[in-house]
Amino acid sequence: MPFFDHQRRDQLRLKYFEAWHKHSHHLPLQPLEAQIADVIKIHTEYHALFQDPDTVLDQDWKPEDGNTNPFLHMGLHLAVRDQVATDRPTGIKSAYQSLMKRIGDTHSVEHKMIECLATELWNAQRGNIPPDEQAYLTNIKKLAQ
Repeated sequence: MPFFDHQRRDQLRLKYFEAWHKHSHHLPLQPLEAQIADVIKIHTEYHALFQDPDTVLDQDWKPEDGNTNPFLHMGLHLAVRDQVATDRPTGIKSAYQSLMKRIGDTHSVEHKMIECLATELWNAQRGNIPPDEQAYLTNIKKLAQ
């Protein structure tokens, strides 16, 4: 999402806090804030994080310590939702619909897709190359079979 490209980590995380605060207090939300709030809603395990921004704005969640970064995880949900909405890469919307027919649960389908996305991003980062959209799409289509 280009909106996030120029944001520092703490600024980006504050967007999550702002969206959740507005949602929790029944205040009007901008479209992106509504998307963020929807993702936070389905992740009840992260709700406690949103009680005090100062405790998590600069926190590191390192996989080597067995931790999952909740902001990265929720950001991947947002990325997958954006990909499906825009059908980019072309064909991902159809693959998503096939997965929905097979699995039937939006959150579970997004998690399957997130695994593929995270793997492709990791491969790209490791190889210092752009992500391979076709490899990513192929892996998602395999899940739908």
